[in-house]
Amino acid sequence: MKSLLHITNGDSFTSKLKSLPLKGDIITWREMLCEGKTLCNVGSETFWKTRFEFLNKNYKVSKSWFVEKTLKEYRSLCNHKQQDQIVLWFEYDLFCQINMLAVLSWLKTHRRHAEISLVCSGKEDHTDKLYALGELNDEKLLSLYENRIILTQDDIEYADYVWQLYCSDNPIRLENLTDFENYQFDYLSDAVAAHLKRFPSIKTGLNAVETSMLNIAMNQKPKNKKEFLRDILTTPNLYGYGDTQYQRLLTSIRPLFSSFSPVRLSKTGKEVLAEKTNYYAYLRENDAFLGGAQKYNFLYNTATDRILKL
Repeated sequence: MKSLLHITNGDSFTSKLKSLPLKGDIITWREMLCEGKTLCNVGSETFWKTRFEFLNKNYKVSKSWFVEKTLKEYRSLCNHKQQDQIVLWFEYDLFCQINMLAVLSWLKTHRRHAEISLVCSGKEDHTDKLYALGELNDEKLLSLYENRIILTQDDIEYADYVWQLYCSDNPIRLENLTDFENYQFDYLSDAVAAHLKRFPSIKTGLNAVETSMLNIAMNQKPKNKKEFLRDILTTPNLYGYGDTQYQRLLTSIRPLFSSFSPVRLSKTGKEVLAEKTNYYAYLRENDAFLGGAQKYNFLYNTATDRILKL
């Protein structure tokens, strides 16, 4: 009888998975590697030190919380050495795809002989809607599990390679990847494209996420901040951000709003949205990282969909 380990994308899905009639232990990957600086040696002391510094500074994550929630779970993963089948449960969005790459990079080094398979939710019916795992019923989840993708050594090597590029100091190398279709990651190409749009636009200094927040404020005119965040979270996108991430972004672009009750853009906010003013100089900070790259050392050219190095 083969022994089984499930690695999930978060706590809410872990509790859902526990209710399904599946064997095996469950590890929850509690990280958000799509934000802040990352190092390619996943699980090393410097890797976790870098992650804690980012989370502590930007999200007020305490050392005790980090140790209890993230490191304890990671150590549990390290201690699961016997399982010969490992199933990854992740989703289509950038948040999940980057975490998935990191996990696969770690597995490539530390679990070379295990059979690794992937359950990845996204396009599940004839509509354009992309589904999170938590939106699917038990029957659908069990069907995805039965039809999970067994990853080849080539797939795992490729995921590790993309992770190394994500952690490199130059996103242009990531932009030049064109061979996604040769591997079994259906949503990775779109996630990488979405990642590159997080570098500041050459025209406004805002990235795609910040611009979309301004558009929602302008077009939907929310009555208050709570409604605004709800509108942002329910607008389909490929980022997979949670409300704490949007709250943090809102703090950085606060001067582009004149009011949050009701939510209205300031004069500068309207000018930036109309591409009449460039806000880059006010946002630039030297310790803002996306993966291994300094966010404000690169610009995204929306006309050509290319990254430029400053």
